[in-house]
Amino acid sequence: MLGAVVVGIGIAGRVRIRDMLAPLPGSHAEKLAVRGFISRRSLDTHQGVSQISVEEAVSRQDIHVAFICTENESHADNIRTFLQAGKHVCVEYPMTMNYMAAVELWDFAQEKGLILHEEHIELLTEDYKELRREVEGKILQEGALHFTGGALKPGFGFPAFTGIARLTWLVELFGELSVTAATIEEDSGNSYSKMTAKLKTSENKPLMWIEERGPGLPRCRNINFRFDSCTLTQIPSASKEAVGLFMKDLIHFSAKLAGQVSSEELQKEKNRILHCLKLAEKIQQLCQN
Repeated sequence: MLGAVVVGIGIAGRVRIRDMLAPLPGSHAEKLAVRGFISRRSLDTHQGVSQISVEEAVSRQDIHVAFICTENESHADNIRTFLQAGKHVCVEYPMTMNYMAAVELWDFAQEKGLILHEEHIELLTEDYKELRREVEGKILQEGALHFTGGALKPGFGFPAFTGIARLTWLVELFGELSVTAATIEEDSGNSYSKMTAKLKTSENKPLMWIEERGPGLPRCRNINFRFDSCTLTQIPSASKEAVGLFMKDLIHFSAKLAGQVSSEELQKEKNRILHCLKLAEKIQQLCQN
């Protein structure tokens, strides 16, 4: 068994604890046992799990894994703390708020022989899988993905990083991308922002990515992908998830810990994550210049 600590007890942290307490039978996730959680609040116990300090978590020999479920801006420091202590790390996206920090942390993990895993549950959804099947074999001419959602709390960072799940969709669907232009409209008094990024594929086909957030905006993804043979304007409907998304991610992470994921797959995943972080950083730079 590998002992785990959960850092941050928001929605994701609570789900991580729940899933480790009741893992999918027969999966690699059964090899993880939650030993405690870390929170800025004094909570004593949660779901029967005890609160512990960072100092205790990094020093305990029965804790081998850390799940980082904090605000985005504190991810990098938390990752570094636990890698330094010789613990494997699973972190919610984005792992860092800039590209070079992610490269350095990944190099550090590899030097120490540790697994560093960035959660991307958006790639595990049934609607994404249906969309991928629809897109497969088609030749893109141009496309757009417009996300809307509620205002974010402080500490989550620039929209290109907070919305990196959507950027990840575009990269997974259409391959490596480059940024041609980016702008942002902001009304901080009303907690509103709209980021527009113009991208292009390796075949020079244009893609537009919009992240729009503000109070009362519905959480939805609108697509318009024009191909040589058809146009997709709706994400295909999919069947209900039989296994929770965080459980799917937990199983994938556990398989890495067990050495059951090939080095080729690990490298492909790392390349995609770093590519998306580099794109997000370029978008931020263009918006702020």
